[in-house]
Amino acid sequence: MTTKNSKESESPSNNKIARHIKRLSNKERLKAFLSLFKREDRVLIVIVADPDSMASAFAVKRLLSRRVSEITICHPNQIKRLNNIAMRDILKIPLQPFRGTKRDEYSKFILLDSQPPHKKEFLNINFDAVIDHHPLTEGWTASFIDVREEYGANCTMLHEYLKAARIKPSAALATAMFYGIKVDTHNFTHRATPADILCFQTLFKRINKYWLNKIEQSDIRKAELKYFRAAFSNLKVKKNRIYCHIGRVTNPDILVVIADFLTHVHDIGWTIISGQVGEKLIVIFRCDGYRKNAGKLAQRVLGQYGPAGGHKESARAEIPMKNLPERLSKDFETRHLIRLFMKHLD
Repeated sequence: MTTKNSKESESPSNNKIARHIKRLSNKERLKAFLSLFKREDRVLIVIVADPDSMASAFAVKRLLSRRVSEITICHPNQIKRLNNIAMRDILKIPLQPFRGTKRDEYSKFILLDSQPPHKKEFLNINFDAVIDHHPLTEGWTASFIDVREEYGANCTMLHEYLKAARIKPSAALATAMFYGIKVDTHNFTHRATPADILCFQTLFKRINKYWLNKIEQSDIRKAELKYFRAAFSNLKVKKNRIYCHIGRVTNPDILVVIADFLTHVHDIGWTIISGQVGEKLIVIFRCDGYRKNAGKLAQRVLGQYGPAGGHKESARAEIPMKNLPERLSKDFETRHLIRLFMKHLD
């Protein structure tokens, strides 16, 4: 398969394409997107599965359902967080693992709520379309690039496509998109635009509240309560910042749950939580966003060791333990986490 990188020198830059798409009206953008596909196309939608990306993929599947011959949604990550499992199962979102998917059976490829450099699995795929709301990265291109980092949720962008196509979402799709916006904007306490708010209000009329409650109430397994005990035992507060290394965890999503929980502590500006999953150090960042940028901090401190980045209020890093300095790679503790960030925050 031809890689995107091999075409860079002969293709317009992603910046140029993204700027062009951004200037279009919603109807023009929809027309440009749909022009990529023919009736005989078999389309593979690729996501890193979370509420916003799953809902976005569900929306694109509906958008293309009568225009192409087949649509498959796949994801490289394991879906372990209970909310996400409940969302997938209750709303019947058709997903399959990336591993084992025969890519040579598909003629078109779409990446949603992510960009090729975000996952190594994406780098050798020649994507036809990328629709995302994270900061635009470099080193790749596609025929259609709609990247609007000012948006709080990818679902909001896809709702604009549906509206331009005059498609009213079903109760399942509306509930998925509604929940995706809630999660990615942290109930509008983090970054959001008037477009996100308008979309949220519009979808509210069509959601199934019973399904939404079931999804939101599926949070923590009994077996994961021990990680809260570890968090409370290991956390340290320095200058209105919470640091905590939880130790080995089987599911990295519990780090997100704990980080979100600790943001409720009064007078805390930063929450930085880490845990070891296999041979990787996972670090979750949360901040109030006031004169702070979690994504930039993650990249500045940990980008030299592995994938790191995110939004202004939330970010994530996944660092192979072997990439860390030797003094930090063995018996990692909260004090080591503090040492990594001390000079960047003080």
